[in-house]
Amino acid sequence: MASSAAPSTLMLSYASTSVLPPDLSPSLSFRPKICSFNCSTALSLYSVVLHCGERKSQNWNYPGAVASYAAELEEDEEDYEDERKGAAYTPPTKPKTGKAALPLKRDRTRSKRFLEIQKLRENKKEYDVNTAISLLKQMASTKFVESAEGHFRLNIDPKYNDQQLRATVILPKGTGQTVRVAVLTQGEKFDEAKNAGADLVGGEDLIEQIKGGFMEFDKLIATPDMMPKVAQLGKLLGPRGLMPNPKAGTVTINLPQAIGEFKKGKVEYRADKTGIVHLSFGKADFPEEDLLVNLLAAVKSVEANKPKGARGIYWKTAHICSSMGPSIRLNIKEMLDSKLP
Repeated sequence: MASSAAPSTLMLSYASTSVLPPDLSPSLSFRPKICSFNCSTALSLYSVVLHCGERKSQNWNYPGAVASYAAELEEDEEDYEDERKGAAYTPPTKPKTGKAALPLKRDRTRSKRFLEIQKLRENKKEYDVNTAISLLKQMASTKFVESAEGHFRLNIDPKYNDQQLRATVILPKGTGQTVRVAVLTQGEKFDEAKNAGADLVGGEDLIEQIKGGFMEFDKLIATPDMMPKVAQLGKLLGPRGLMPNPKAGTVTINLPQAIGEFKKGKVEYRADKTGIVHLSFGKADFPEEDLLVNLLAAVKSVEANKPKGARGIYWKTAHICSSMGPSIRLNIKEMLDSKLP
């Protein structure tokens, strides 16, 4: 094995030192250059050097051959680097048309009606209350009568007890809906609730019906003496927002007053876990003056029931919209300074 390895070692050393004639070294000068040679390039260079050594006895131009071949190798390396660093070829794509060409992703799932009516208002522009209500009525273009909704983002964190918001407001012009009121009571209050206009009055029998799935009412009012029995309905009424609560005015002794207020347009609202209040303040077919009165009544109620733990700026943003329409941003300062007509 040692004898077989010796000739190749001597051949390479001989090729690298004594193949080229002495007069070749002045004509070629190799400057250090950072480049990447692969194995095939290196073997090719050694092969030409060895080939030159075999032709040494003949009359052959060593310097010219080596120089030309070195130049070719350098050009090949430059072409390889250009191909390696070049950008990948990307085939041309077809231009998007229709909804797919819309810049905002959320608009690509909107209906044509929605995309048309949202052009009536400028995005992120703050409007005064009168102009916003006028735009809301223009955007209510569905075949049914849409509700007018208010959405207020407040600077509160409801996970803290002193920053929770839950209250009621009486809309002076009503809600535009027929409210079905059920009352849980017993004794003398039974006849009093019927005379006050309650749609459904009952005691333990009504509780059993609710347990069986009966939910044909919009508001459930209870007297304090019935609350221990109503507690077992928490899992059924709680998720639907029907559980009687003193803060909402649905646990009271004065049944005629509570029934009358809910019939006239008393609305309960609360801040969700993100600190936003959602409430309806009428129907889109209301006159603009009636919607204005109801909206300002709701705003004044939210302002008056500000939680004790709220710090800094209380109002962040305020929007109104129809049930199936885009939102309209309100100027908060102008909204708070507006007075009831």
